[in-house]
Amino acid sequence: MPKVIRVLVVDDSALVRNILSQGLSIDPGIEVVGTASDPYIARDKIVELQPDVLTLDVEMPRMDGVAFLRKLMPQYPIPTVMVSSLTQRGKQITIDALDAGAVDFVSKPTSNIAAGLNAMLMELRAKVKIASTANVSHWKGRRPSPPPQTAPRASKALSESTNKVIAIGASTGGTEAIRRVVEELPATTPGVVIVQHMPAGFTKMFADRLNQLCQMQVKEAEDGDRVRSGLILIAAGGMQMKVVRSGGFYQVRCGGTEKVSGHCPSVDVLMHSVAQQVGSNAVAAMLTGMGQDGAEGMLAMKTGGARCIAQDEASSVVFGMPKVAYEKGGAERLVPLERVAPALLGLLTEKK
Repeated sequence: MPKVIRVLVVDDSALVRNILSQGLSIDPGIEVVGTASDPYIARDKIVELQPDVLTLDVEMPRMDGVAFLRKLMPQYPIPTVMVSSLTQRGKQITIDALDAGAVDFVSKPTSNIAAGLNAMLMELRAKVKIASTANVSHWKGRRPSPPPQTAPRASKALSESTNKVIAIGASTGGTEAIRRVVEELPATTPGVVIVQHMPAGFTKMFADRLNQLCQMQVKEAEDGDRVRSGLILIAAGGMQMKVVRSGGFYQVRCGGTEKVSGHCPSVDVLMHSVAQQVGSNAVAAMLTGMGQDGAEGMLAMKTGGARCIAQDEASSVVFGMPKVAYEKGGAERLVPLERVAPALLGLLTEKK
């Protein structure tokens, strides 16, 4: 019999705590073992109840969800799903929370509350189940990186073209994994295209956050953007992204809202296009994530002469997408997260 997932619900609103508790308890595989109205109460209940998963409100009085996670994760690493508001501040705090150790997030409905609430609770139940399998042990005893400086930085030089392309796919746990990879890429790195499973509205925040931290320029992709050395393009949430060749350079085509392999944007869509248009001039990495999106696309890339790697199990929050990519033969080897950036840079110059 599968283990029942024990959940602690943290939210300052008694109404929301009740709604989330009832919505989660519908699933016989989930038991809400307690609730807390603020992080101080939550801390004591975590010690007392030993939950498997935490749901945590993003915006709370006394201490917001990010500040709490920064204190909690190094002492009691626990898979956490954030419950996010769709305000600009809520989006920013959500991105910060993912950086502080949250596994994933769901967004509170803002219109058609009844229908939106049912959809949100269904998503929350699914993400709690995924979170229960997440490996967050690497946070134990770790000092989280401080919030990024928001002071304007000098503009970053870009070259007009690239004959190489780096493609990266990720899902659950991917925001931190992507950050750790791209922070290590020098400003002269060939153009990078990334799909991270994330809703519309959050991908721009994510790209802007990375742009503050990286030597390369990072932006949310727009239709027609050139794939250039020194530039990282993040696929916009809710929109597919492909790479196409146009004369002597590559550019992205953004459009289409249908899900492929269960996702929009989809790693499969991106990597199939890179396989067709870039061929052996591409390298790729599959990072942490649930499911198998990207496995077929990566296999197509490898068949077309590209060099491909995947993140290893020990460093993955969820060893789903990398595992399937490796088992299907798309990824030639598994690499610890801290070695992904050097491995990609090495593959750019290696002969197959």
